[in-house]
Amino acid sequence: MHTCLDAGGDRGVLCADSHKGYAHPIGGVIAYRDKISISGVGFDIACGNMACLTDAPADEVTPRIETIMDDIVRQISFGVGRTNPTPIDHPLFDDPAWSLRVVNPLKSAAREQLGTVGGGNHYVDLFLDEQDRVWVGVHFGSRGLGHKTATAFLKAAGGRDGMDVPPAVVDARSSLGRDYIESMKLAGRYAYAGREYVCRLVAREILGAKVLDEVHNHHNFAWREEHAGADWWVVRKGATPAFPGQRGFVGGSMGDNAVIIEGVDSSESRDALYSSVHGAGRVMSRTQAAGKVKWKRGRPVRVGQGQISRQAMEKWVREKGVCLRGGGCDEAPQAYRRLKDVLRKHEGTIKILHELRPIGVAMAGEDIFDPYKD
Repeated sequence: MHTCLDAGGDRGVLCADSHKGYAHPIGGVIAYRDKISISGVGFDIACGNMACLTDAPADEVTPRIETIMDDIVRQISFGVGRTNPTPIDHPLFDDPAWSLRVVNPLKSAAREQLGTVGGGNHYVDLFLDEQDRVWVGVHFGSRGLGHKTATAFLKAAGGRDGMDVPPAVVDARSSLGRDYIESMKLAGRYAYAGREYVCRLVAREILGAKVLDEVHNHHNFAWREEHAGADWWVVRKGATPAFPGQRGFVGGSMGDNAVIIEGVDSSESRDALYSSVHGAGRVMSRTQAAGKVKWKRGRPVRVGQGQISRQAMEKWVREKGVCLRGGGCDEAPQAYRRLKDVLRKHEGTIKILHELRPIGVAMAGEDIFDPYKD
């Protein structure tokens, strides 16, 4: 956080789920007057969450959860570099921003990847709320488009990849800064379109339900906002915007409840730049949790033991009544804080509207290489 402030940031916030990230803390918020941090937004531009409330009857979904989760992993592509077997003709691809030098060569691949979920901690979940209503929740970002966009601009700005390096910060009014902002916004629209496609596909086609309500937000992004009477570029990495009345969907882990939150106005929320957590936050690194892995010919070879076994992870989710498809020990519930404890630290800045209990979780398998950094 201090490194980011020393690089040109004016105000900083660490949320309760914060942990170390690449050049900028995850769960960290930095406000800049006239600068923007390419490292702060990160490699997974516009990663975020979407949840939709359905009219699917819980007493029909719960007995069929095994079949439903099989349908989800069959109809939706999980993993890095995957393409959607059903191409989407979306008006997004008529956006004039595709003429920008960095993103123009990425348009074809982005079209093929729209509606895929990716690897790492990205997921498609089914939940029941306190009224036993069925929700669909998803977490992923702008896929290869965002990663390659961030990589290109990081290089152009003279930035370095890595955790213990200064962030790449550029003048938002420079030609590089303006091009980055427009490319970032395009990746944001792309991420919104992808999450909407997946959420609605699960709700409408797999569950055969109507969508009654939707909650949707980025948590890796930069916004031009007014705080304390001045305008700022507010860069949130792993932090959910929570302005008064603004709702957000915050996940826990594969064996923990999620929540729908709403921002409130208070001195604490103003100090937090109207920002909240995006999840429970890690307590151990992926390597600590799952062990060290080397990739040979696209396959994982374990060369070190982790602290969490597959059996322990599966026991946890089974006891929580969760039907799991995919997932690896690096994403086990034991590798995360408990979301309730994290949310308690943000009392006075948000209120919890709904608590969502997971009944089905689908993620990429542990044999999927994940190059995305955050």
